[in-house]
Amino acid sequence: MKLILHEYDLKLKHRFSIAHDSRDIQKSLILELRDGQFSGFGEATASKYYGYSIEEMRAILEVNREQIESYQYQSPEEFWVDMSTEMSVNSFAQSALDVAVNDLYAKSKGVSLSKLWGEENSHNLVSNYTIGIDTIEKMAQKLEEFPWPSYKIKLGTKEDIAIIKELRKLTDAKFRVDANCGWGVKETLINAREMIGLGVEFIEQPLVADDWLGMKTLYEKSPLPIIADESIVGEGDIERCYGFFHGVNIKLMKCGGLTPARRMISKAKSYGMKVMVGCMTESSVGISAIAQLLPLLDYVDMDGFLLLESEIADGVRLANNTIVVPDSAGIGVSSLIS
Repeated sequence: MKLILHEYDLKLKHRFSIAHDSRDIQKSLILELRDGQFSGFGEATASKYYGYSIEEMRAILEVNREQIESYQYQSPEEFWVDMSTEMSVNSFAQSALDVAVNDLYAKSKGVSLSKLWGEENSHNLVSNYTIGIDTIEKMAQKLEEFPWPSYKIKLGTKEDIAIIKELRKLTDAKFRVDANCGWGVKETLINAREMIGLGVEFIEQPLVADDWLGMKTLYEKSPLPIIADESIVGEGDIERCYGFFHGVNIKLMKCGGLTPARRMISKAKSYGMKVMVGCMTESSVGISAIAQLLPLLDYVDMDGFLLLESEIADGVRLANNTIVVPDSAGIGVSSLIS
């Protein structure tokens, strides 16, 4: 097995701004595992908030290159466990490796990954499309240029209610609100009472990640469901979020890949929590991996590839205002576009 690393600067259609970050370029590392017959692909994007750079991801993979290339795995789950000691120090790189191994394994079986798991993927769950923080006029322009049935609106400004009211004039689509830790408890409750009448479905991570006392208050008093994002990283956080959030947004890179994400989904459901899987501005490689989990989810945020100026791989695609998930082997990515 050969490990090949591909580095990209993914140019965004618009500057992407949230409460704690802003960027025009998304740096991405595509990991390819080639066994001579098939190639498995995985992706991890750099994150300033979580402190993972492309250089750090490459470094940990190079340190473990010999073990990765010589490993004789029987299943992706076995590989994840046996590599976890070395790779868990960098969950983003660990995720790219885990996705690539899952992709390669499913391709060797000639089926899509979701079918290999015994899931019937009907692809009828609609992803939201993200509108990043900007002036009200520019946010309205972004919405109008991309008609879609569900939007995630990034907030954390002094004009949040005005933004939602203005955008609501333009569409009857579902709204989901993501404050990315930008609000306080009182502000969240006030906004939730206003937004419930404006077609907002839920509020994602309104408070800073470690404000558990505040989250308990919101869990008990908010008229809108509260979904965890920054407060949930790995498998142990599902139990921690129970009774503080109505649902969780699981990210493959934060938890270390598809293998732990599936366990997290199962555990969250056992607690009666809503489950969402979100993206971190990946190309179609990362989004195609997320798409394999669709049968297991209540909500999905897999719009990363839609925010890019150009694509670097095949896989999921936009057709007739719908995200189309290929039913081909693995995650559905056969090659990178040069």
